[in-house]
Amino acid sequence: MTEALIMMGGLGLAVGLVLAVAAKLFYVYVDPQIEAVASALPGANCGGCGLPGCAANAEAIVAGKSAPNSCVAAGPEVAEAIAELLGVAVKGVEPDIARPGCYFGVGKADTRFVYHGLADCRAAAMLSGGMKVCTIGCIGLGTCASACPFNAIHMGPEGLPVVDSQRCTGCGVCERVCPKHIITLSSVTRRIMREYTVEECTTPCQRACPAGIDIREYVRQIALGDYRRAVQVIKERNPFPAVIGRICPRPCETECRRQLVDEPVAINYLKRFAADFEKQSGDRVQPYKAPPSGRRVAVVGGGMEGLSTAFFSARLGHAVAVLEATPKLGGMLRNAIARERLPEEVLEWDIQGILDMGVTAETEKTLGKDFTVDSLLEGGYQAVFLAAGGWDSRLARGMAATVESVIPGTFLLVDLLRAGAGLPVSLPPDSEVVIYGGGKLALDAAKRCRDLGARAVTILFRESRDKSPLTDVEVAAGGFDGVSIRHAAAIQKLFGEGGRLTGVEVLENGKDQACRLTAQTLILSAGRFPEMIFVQSGAASPEEQVAPAAALAWEGILPYKQPWYRDQSGLYAEGDAIADFSAAIKAIGAGRRAAASIHQVMSGIPPHLSEKVIDPKAHIQNVSRVDNIKRFPRQIMPVCSGTELMRCGELERGFSEDAARKEAGRCLQCGLICYRQVPSQKQTDVAVPA
Repeated sequence: MTEALIMMGGLGLAVGLVLAVAAKLFYVYVDPQIEAVASALPGANCGGCGLPGCAANAEAIVAGKSAPNSCVAAGPEVAEAIAELLGVAVKGVEPDIARPGCYFGVGKADTRFVYHGLADCRAAAMLSGGMKVCTIGCIGLGTCASACPFNAIHMGPEGLPVVDSQRCTGCGVCERVCPKHIITLSSVTRRIMREYTVEECTTPCQRACPAGIDIREYVRQIALGDYRRAVQVIKERNPFPAVIGRICPRPCETECRRQLVDEPVAINYLKRFAADFEKQSGDRVQPYKAPPSGRRVAVVGGGMEGLSTAFFSARLGHAVAVLEATPKLGGMLRNAIARERLPEEVLEWDIQGILDMGVTAETEKTLGKDFTVDSLLEGGYQAVFLAAGGWDSRLARGMAATVESVIPGTFLLVDLLRAGAGLPVSLPPDSEVVIYGGGKLALDAAKRCRDLGARAVTILFRESRDKSPLTDVEVAAGGFDGVSIRHAAAIQKLFGEGGRLTGVEVLENGKDQACRLTAQTLILSAGRFPEMIFVQSGAASPEEQVAPAAALAWEGILPYKQPWYRDQSGLYAEGDAIADFSAAIKAIGAGRRAAASIHQVMSGIPPHLSEKVIDPKAHIQNVSRVDNIKRFPRQIMPVCSGTELMRCGELERGFSEDAARKEAGRCLQCGLICYRQVPSQKQTDVAVPA
């Protein structure tokens, strides 16, 4: 017995000694700050921070690679506690929330088979993509609800996920497990930045709208009688609802699925009704905006595009200033549209809504006279966006007889050719000139540049050599020395220092090659200066922007193209505005894309589109007929007679509340191929893929 005790005691002592030595040999130091931060974190290990678990996030927070409030599962109290441990401040973070994107459950959608298998959406999706005819629709087996670590999702009576916004932390687990990617994270920034993709449930009217308004939803809200919510939905993509409700050409209505039965829904008149409700109530409705980013953006031009860019940039959290050359904001809308169609007070109401979003404006400030691109960048703006408008707006400002050079060293071809009539155009002595486009007039421009002292002239044509409007033979026959032509070339960037242009970046042969040409002067053949984002060279954030020792170096970057023309590149590509926008709603869409591009550039990301964006090559399911729909006549817009026009103030009176509710009730509340039907008559062959 004694021997056994001695033996066991000795063995224990030996093992303890070995463990003590091993602990010393294999000791790994753990930063006590990391341990403290890890203890403060909730330990959910949901991955919402973008890292594999709370321990990894704690290390990143202490290293300064993640913010104290990077944990989406923790509340502000945890973020404050972590910040106190590290002795740093907590910056505002925009919350994410899961958003289901399907509107028709399996019970109301058209199906190809009945599924009796494992109750998991991923398993059902392995059978030809699931039971629905719609290829992107929710399968409805609740995998997202089961996977949610915070019990923020449950399956509703329609067989679709319902998100509890109070419980949802935006961790993204539901998004990752959904085989259809139909439930996604949503935030103000995400909604502004996104272009519609082939994985989303979009409607024909929504895809046709140049601004991408969620038409289905705002019409639904009008039908429910929630007009304020309808206005908020509209302003997610359109800061001018009252204006557009009066002057839009309504491309959405030409794609409305209701016309397969009788007539399209009066989509635009309903927009006007909601906007007029807001105006008449006097209670401004605004969409949500992101927390302050600490970045400043200057928008040059207070027309439709410039104001839209400012509105969406302000919603992204940036401090925005609009600089307008004329006494009033509004651009061509002030002069090009009759007052009986667009009363001035309606325009003023929508403009004031943009200013109320936090946008500041200075009028009678002219680029090139009162300020320059480099002076704005030196003055603390991280980005300057040029939206100076086209030739029509220049005529409206009474500046047709004045040569404008809003971008350093850059002129319009029309101004250069009119210089012989006494207009002052001067080039730097012994300069290198690039002429962009112009057809056969480019030769006249080249001759004029040589007369003004240019040493060398390069003519760039977007067309390939076999389609060129001008050949080397014609150049040689004209006897021009120092003139060269380059084909299939598109200007992608501008470079400058202070008030001087120093060069252009050219894409040649489509997108295969890029080169930089030295140039002190650029001549543009279009009727407008291009929309460009100017930033300090090499500075992508407020922290990186430094005061230059000499002249400030800058570069001009193009916003990304509209999705339908995503394959185009460079200045004045197909789909770009060459003179003025053909419709105000298109200028609004361009303004949102510009704001998204500015945000990307200031974040150090080149402006780009998602690979899955809807473009001409995308295959989108549709239907060629609709069944089980009762005919219901379209509501007629009441108008004022000629004798009443002076009293009415505008030609169209607008819908009454009763007419608006009736018209909104005509909407089929479409999904991708699904739509609302008469319940008692639903058949199995409703959706017929086109």
